[in-house]
Amino acid sequence: MVDALEYHEETNHSPREIHNGDFSLDPRTKPRPYKVYEDLPRVELPSIRPPQGPALDAISESRADPVTDAADGPEEFGREALATLCYEASGVIREITTSDGREMAFRAASCTGKLYHVDLYAVCGDFPDLAAGVYHFDPSRMALDVLREGDFRGIVANAVGGGGDGSTGVADAPVTFVATSTWWRNAWKYRERTYRHAFWDSGTVLANLLAAAHATDRRGEVVAAFADDPIAELVGVDPGKEAPIALAPVGSGDPVPDPHPVEPIDPATEPLSSDCEEYPLIGEAWGASTLADGDAVGKWRRRVRDAISGRRFGSQTEDDEDRERIALDPVDSETASARPLHATIRRRGSCREYSREGPSRRQVRTILDRATRGVPADWNAGAGNGLAFTDLHVLTTGVSGIPDGSYRYRSDEDVLERAAEIDREEKARLALDQSWAGDAHVNVYLLADVEGIVEEFGNRGYRLAQLEAGLTLGRLYLATYAHRELGGLGLTFYDDLASEKLAQGERTPTCLFAFGKRGD
Repeated sequence: MVDALEYHEETNHSPREIHNGDFSLDPRTKPRPYKVYEDLPRVELPSIRPPQGPALDAISESRADPVTDAADGPEEFGREALATLCYEASGVIREITTSDGREMAFRAASCTGKLYHVDLYAVCGDFPDLAAGVYHFDPSRMALDVLREGDFRGIVANAVGGGGDGSTGVADAPVTFVATSTWWRNAWKYRERTYRHAFWDSGTVLANLLAAAHATDRRGEVVAAFADDPIAELVGVDPGKEAPIALAPVGSGDPVPDPHPVEPIDPATEPLSSDCEEYPLIGEAWGASTLADGDAVGKWRRRVRDAISGRRFGSQTEDDEDRERIALDPVDSETASARPLHATIRRRGSCREYSREGPSRRQVRTILDRATRGVPADWNAGAGNGLAFTDLHVLTTGVSGIPDGSYRYRSDEDVLERAAEIDREEKARLALDQSWAGDAHVNVYLLADVEGIVEEFGNRGYRLAQLEAGLTLGRLYLATYAHRELGGLGLTFYDDLASEKLAQGERTPTCLFAFGKRGD
């Protein structure tokens, strides 16, 4: 079975592999973007109550328990609250008809290739207007498919190591969401690299979900450590085809019951496509990173917390006094864009046309600041204090107040530290020769010491590196689209070329986000 480092090396992009390969997409086998059950009861969801809090406030929350000035707490959980969370994370925000007559639906969170391989399941307690159960969210119908009836939250609590010690919010969350990836729905285009995309795309979905939870004054965090097989069995998926990637408990004050036996289920679904090709490397990489039970989960989580306590794992710490340093000045909460979260999510897209004039230094700094304050997660006890595994390298061209160049971003000092020259052509070259990267005024590379993280935390550590990057990518999207005149998109890159250019020692790129002032 392949380990994480072998997988990472084998799935690196190179110019030769991209330009000389013989792979081509077969439109006849393109998978459907929705999971459709053949015969399950369904619960229709009501209209949502759009979160009206400012997007920049919601996405910058680094604590599981949001800091709020609201006099009243969140409203009681029910179908409306669940509908709102599901919609803001993974709902259909717009539909268009293409020039060739095809209907295209766009979701709330970005997904590589618009293939939408991430599904959300909700494990709920009893609500006033919804019985306890395990549900699958169907974005195409804005409904819940009923997988199990009854309160199974105790199974989730066991899978995360009990949770009664406060290590996660699962122990008293009214609902815990399970994010899964269906491999073939992404591998149709991206083949073995899908295992990386599973964490990127789950990260963008969960970034939206956390923002919606915090904007409605609810506790919310991400849980990366859990026993995989019990969760897969609970939601009725075969990890060889669809596997759990991360959990997200939302809300508090509703203690979970003791677990009770779970009968296996295998609900029939409509075929994804006429033919599904197997990519064994994906399943091997996922399988090598699984945790067996709650005891193993607790030990692994403590190991991670102890290692990152008081520091960012593998953070760039060396300093060079001779390098040019540009002080940044983010706007404060009183003068920042007040665009509501819901409007920001509805506006988000993939911008491919940029103006000649770029964003301001202050806009760039505000986006970086809000996106990197740290994600509440089990690896940091629900109180993020900056990013634990991720460093940022920023390439700029045409930004007002920042000379064109390649910069290390030092969030603790609010500065960009100049590393090298850069131009539009080289930006595009590093990003898989995609012109949009060159046209965008800012390219943000998320980097991690993948080798060091895997050596320290085992194959499960690879998930941490990619998932934190995906969550940060999701926040970069939202922070960008909270500004009316800006837009951006996620891109991929030539791994070794980007690593060499960014000169970050052992750190390698995990994600790339490009943004700037829109040209339309």
